[in-house]
Amino acid sequence: MQVGIIGLGRMGGNIARRLVRRGHEAIVYDREPAAVAALAEDGAAAATGLEELVRKLSKPRAIWVMLPAGEITESAIRELGLKLEPGDVVIDGGNTFWKDDIRRAAALKQRGVYYVDVGTSGGVWGLERGYCMMIGGEKDIVDRLDPIFAALAPGVGNVPASSGRDGRDPRIERGYIHAGGNGAGHFVKMVHNGIEYGLMQAYAEGFDILKNAGSEALPEAERFDLDIADIAEVWRRGSVITSWLLDLTASALATDPNLDAYSGFVEDSGEGRWTVQAAIDEAVPVDVLSAALFARFRSRREHTFAEKILSAMRKGFGGHVEPKAPRP
Repeated sequence: MQVGIIGLGRMGGNIARRLVRRGHEAIVYDREPAAVAALAEDGAAAATGLEELVRKLSKPRAIWVMLPAGEITESAIRELGLKLEPGDVVIDGGNTFWKDDIRRAAALKQRGVYYVDVGTSGGVWGLERGYCMMIGGEKDIVDRLDPIFAALAPGVGNVPASSGRDGRDPRIERGYIHAGGNGAGHFVKMVHNGIEYGLMQAYAEGFDILKNAGSEALPEAERFDLDIADIAEVWRRGSVITSWLLDLTASALATDPNLDAYSGFVEDSGEGRWTVQAAIDEAVPVDVLSAALFARFRSRREHTFAEKILSAMRKGFGGHVEPKAPRP
């Protein structure tokens, strides 16, 4: 299947590569010519701008936008809406606020252009591991795009299906779901990332306790000199708290036991805030998720070993690098 891709950063570039590797035709554009050239070397077709990208695609077109949430995505989709024709589809695979999806879908529909929102999880590892996708949009349009989603998804792999799933949508077990109408995909991804905040904070605080088990404030007989890297590694093997986040933590600690490469300044990318806001709107108590968000705010004023653990995990799964000049 043919697809246009706008935005060739940490995830967009690898999405294009994965599609090309699986026999799809990707026509790519980024405002950085070097990024486009690199994808062209990997088998994608290059475009020098949105006009050329649209021109090179066969009708009905499908264009995947993989840009940071905010004005850059807003302006790209707005411009595409003026260039595309009835039957074409805009796919937003970034971390967009779900209410913006609803508004954009309604605006594009007036021109006969369809809109699909795809919450995409997989980070910098998606090229090899595949991407878990949460999709919002009209059913027939999502079904039309299924070859793209199937190629990007991890596939069944060695994860057994949960018992009792007979007769359910098989796409779920391959790593992607049509969650509902426009906005539903990014809504589900938003909550996914809110949960991620809580999981990461739990690991971070636990390792901070282990790190300080030898504190001189404790009675001498109650102090422990613990090897944090070894504990992370042993927990990966048969414990009930195994996860990819723990894998990344263990890897970071193995190479840098004190995490000296990290300041502990932890950004939030928006979804944690939106999740807490959704909980407020729904009157749902989210003690853990809100505390995890507020811990990131605090990290920008004072840093602990827990925050270094968070920074290491964020770099591990998403390639997020701490700001060079942390804000006060």
